[in-house]
Amino acid sequence: MPERLLLSLEDVTLSFGGKPLFEGLTLHITEGDKICLVGKNGAGKTTLMRLITEDLELDGGKRFVYPGLRFGYLAQKVDFTPTDTVRQFVLSGLAKEDQTEDKGYLADMVIIPLGLDGTAIMNTLSGGQLRRAALARSLVAEPDLLLLDEPTNHLDLGAIQWLEEYLARYPGALVCVSHDRAFLKAVSRKVFWIDRGIIRTCPKGYAYFDEWQEQVVEQEARELQNMQKRVAAEVDWTQGGVTGRRKRNVRRLRELVRLREKLKADKASYNQTMRTIELEPLPPSQASKVVTEFKNVSKSFTHEGRKTHILKDFHLRVMRGDRIGILGKNGSGKSTFLKLLVGEMEPDAGRVLRGKTVEISYFDQNRQTLNPEKTLWETLAEDGSHVTLGQGPNAKLVHVCGYLKGFLFDPKAARDKVATLSGGQQNRLLLAKMLAQPGSLLILDEPTNDLDMDTLDMLQEILSDYAGTLILVSHDRDFLDRTVTKVLAFEGHAQVEGYVGGYSDYLEAKAKKEGRVLAPAKPSASKPSAPKPASATAAAPPSASKMTFKLKHELDSLPKRIAALEAELEQLRATLTDATLYTRDAEAFDKASRRFGAAQKELDAAETRWLELEEMRGSG
Repeated sequence: MPERLLLSLEDVTLSFGGKPLFEGLTLHITEGDKICLVGKNGAGKTTLMRLITEDLELDGGKRFVYPGLRFGYLAQKVDFTPTDTVRQFVLSGLAKEDQTEDKGYLADMVIIPLGLDGTAIMNTLSGGQLRRAALARSLVAEPDLLLLDEPTNHLDLGAIQWLEEYLARYPGALVCVSHDRAFLKAVSRKVFWIDRGIIRTCPKGYAYFDEWQEQVVEQEARELQNMQKRVAAEVDWTQGGVTGRRKRNVRRLRELVRLREKLKADKASYNQTMRTIELEPLPPSQASKVVTEFKNVSKSFTHEGRKTHILKDFHLRVMRGDRIGILGKNGSGKSTFLKLLVGEMEPDAGRVLRGKTVEISYFDQNRQTLNPEKTLWETLAEDGSHVTLGQGPNAKLVHVCGYLKGFLFDPKAARDKVATLSGGQQNRLLLAKMLAQPGSLLILDEPTNDLDMDTLDMLQEILSDYAGTLILVSHDRDFLDRTVTKVLAFEGHAQVEGYVGGYSDYLEAKAKKEGRVLAPAKPSASKPSAPKPASATAAAPPSASKMTFKLKHELDSLPKRIAALEAELEQLRATLTDATLYTRDAEAFDKASRRFGAAQKELDAAETRWLELEEMRGSG
């Protein structure tokens, strides 16, 4: 029996300020669909959500909504009555006749797992707590169609995992926008890709999206190549005899002009889709060897007569080049740790020492350093027309429009105000401002919120090349796995644990410590991730007694092998970023693509092996 159609949009057009956002957009949502909605920042993901909920009117096209369909919608902006309790606010997600105190148990079923106090007053909540309360309100009625716009923003890892399990059991249809790859892989069974004003549908979940997207792009490249051949054939036919046949063949000449214009437009559109952010590597660090050191640091807060310890006799030394991921529940002390580190807060006891030459760049998740009334131009180049990249004698000037273009902004938008940007575009602008002069210590507080996947990949590559010290606060498990080599887990009650590796390594180490066995990870078809430290899933290294001459020789030869593979990958990456390669030489494109994947796997294996042997030598 076919699934019931809940909602459809057909041949929809929508413009903002005279600029078309959607043209001919069509989508269908059926009962039980689990859909993730992806696209570049500014592509219209949030706008599409508002069209679905009838918060916006169509400029053209048709919208069908099944009679009596119940919506649940988590928007990016939270509206609330300041004097309401959290429970009252959450219950407002129910139908009016059900908004009674005896239904409070329904609210508690979602309030408690999200770490909220149902009696708290709404205007006393932090931004993260407001976000979680809004999520609870969208879930409480178990609607027929649930729309979630960046639901994992401001959620700690425990709450994200609870939400994944909740949505796995959820019987209704789901449309979700998120930057969290691991979350999308867990909850989705279909992907809507907003691409140049239309919807392309991947019939499988996000785990298979990258593979499917590559096939779509390759098909488009083939179509462009065929169109170029048709244009070339028409040009050959018109040479020499046009004058004598003009009256009979005006139609064919018009067809040639049309083909040329279509080819030009399609190539421009295709190239725009294939564009990625490309920046020169960040300058090497000149900081002190010891970046910061916490010595016997204690910090606590007193609220309503109750004392809460955040840190107690805490010791930590951060060395130049460290790449540390910070994770933990909301309220466990992550923000306090950062404020102590940068000097915005003083400890109750102990000392926080900082290297004299350390230059700190701080990415604030609340974007407080962005002035919404300034233009993009003024934000990046306050006193002129150029952005200064780097510092000292190696600094260089880049025109602000060129720098904006490198971060996928249209140079024509340089004079637009920051307030006109989407949340993801504002985050991208803040990254552009910070990465112009990154300093020797990068502190990134939830930098992945609202970013599209292309920008996440760009940020990952930049951080991989960064020679300074990185401290990254994030609940994005996939991003942590791709970027850090150590994890500092704030477990609450002044308990802070350190782990070697990324998020997956932290999970495995914690499970082993608690005597649990983790379920094997589901296979995915995502893009190859950046190399990361060997995890517990890798083969256990041989004991120190087996460090034979042969193994020592292998260990000594691995750095050259790794360097050669890295150089090969860099060359292949440069080859594949040439948008015209496929149309010029499809065989070369295919060969380079296949070799890139194989070389990436070889590099991962070589680095894992090097870590195993190095650990073996160290334990001997």
